[in-house]
Amino acid sequence: QAELGLNEHHQNEAINYMRFARFKRGLCLKTVDSCFQDLKDSRLVEETFTVDEVTDMLDGLRTVVHSEVESELINTTYTNVLLLRQLFSQAEKWYLKLQTDVSELENRELLEQVAEFEKSEFTSSNKKPSADLIKPKLAPLHEGGSELLNKTVACLQEENEKLKTRLKTIETQATAALDEKSKLEKSLKDLQMIQGDQKTIENQDIAELENKVAALKCQFEKTLNDSTANQKFLEENLATTKHDLLKVQNQLSTAEKELEKKFQQTAAYRNMKEILTKKNEQIKDLRKKLSK
Repeated sequence: QAELGLNEHHQNEAINYMRFARFKRGLCLKTVDSCFQDLKDSRLVEETFTVDEVTDMLDGLRTVVHSEVESELINTTYTNVLLLRQLFSQAEKWYLKLQTDVSELENRELLEQVAEFEKSEFTSSNKKPSADLIKPKLAPLHEGGSELLNKTVACLQEENEKLKTRLKTIETQATAALDEKSKLEKSLKDLQMIQGDQKTIENQDIAELENKVAALKCQFEKTLNDSTANQKFLEENLATTKHDLLKVQNQLSTAEKELEKKFQQTAAYRNMKEILTKKNEQIKDLRKKLSK
């Protein structure tokens, strides 16, 4: 059995249209036959006719047949347009855009395929059309498109709800992340502030220690300068006499030793030494804290 390359439903629709076309074609042929029969019954009553009479009869028959065939062809064209209108209307309800290729209407191979299909469906079988095939009415236009549109809207609404839920989840996660970031930044600032305070304290202690060391150094230099002045005075007096020089040198050596011993025993020296020892211990402790 020849096929049109369509699914079962569309092929059944094509069969219904072909049945309608065969019916209209049959009526047209009957009309043409009746024209010839009317001519026989009304004009062919004599045994002989002149050429003019035969020409007149043929002209009249041609006019009648031409009018009938033209009317039927025009009606067929309009019928096909109405059929396309129904199909296009249904397609528009489904938001589809159909296209036609007029050149394919003269494809001899396809026309022969349709003729073979018609022959296999109607000519070779004398069966009456089944009840399943007699469904010339199209489905209501407002139902198919509305159903598809409702399904699409429902699907989009469901997808929208999913996106809203996902957006809320992301917003919650983002808010939590921002809060955590704020806490971390605050902790970092507090830590930096503590480290800055510790560094300030350390710098103050070091500065104080440096000032004390500088003061002790100045005092030491002053003492050393005084000792040098005394030494110069003794050297000047040394030139007077060698004996006095030896005596003064012995006295000076003794005096220097006593001075150094006394200086080591002074409270300033001991205080300086104690301060340096304490500050060294504080510096070591601060360095250990900073390293931790």
